[in-house]
Amino acid sequence: MGLSAEQLHACLHALAADHPPVADALASHGVPEPRLRPRGAGTMMRAIVAQQVSTKAAASIWNKLEAACGGDMDDLGQVAATPFEVLRGAGLSGQKASYVHALAEAVASGQIDFGALPDEDEAAIALLSSIKGIGRWSAEIYLLFAEGRADIFPAGDLALQIQLGRMLGEDARPTEKRARLLAEPMRPHRGALSILLWHNYNIVAL
Repeated sequence: MGLSAEQLHACLHALAADHPPVADALASHGVPEPRLRPRGAGTMMRAIVAQQVSTKAAASIWNKLEAACGGDMDDLGQVAATPFEVLRGAGLSGQKASYVHALAEAVASGQIDFGALPDEDEAAIALLSSIKGIGRWSAEIYLLFAEGRADIFPAGDLALQIQLGRMLGEDARPTEKRARLLAEPMRPHRGALSILLWHNYNIVAL
């Protein structure tokens, strides 16, 4: 699971003590709710299904996919053995169907064990990103929300870039490289920083 409410509170107040912009953000919008997801391939597979579709559409596709794969998405061997055309029939694009197969096959073959990912963040990101359809952003999101890795910072996320720039008074939205540089002093609490930025971005954007 991700960072608990207690961990999030402690990390953000530790940041606020050293970084006035974080203290101002907390004073304005409060401590965000934790973002918790179960550990395992199912969470990563849901992320693949949800890419570029609405929440409602993703839920519908997931239910159809679950039925097409025999009702147990934790049986990765069965998912890997489900014909490509059946996955397409559940509502997946051809590209997403290939990604679901690749993930299921990687787990079923033992290429990756979601219960024993490398402790070092970059090594875990590299391993997850070696699977077709999983990029750095998806790997970072998984490690933050499902594993609670405290220093993960998905700098390629557009909302994070925008809100980090606002918080730190940048003249323009930081690039991914610039966002990583700006967040560097926030180590080892960049995961909590990410959740705060998403929280504040949603408030500001409304």
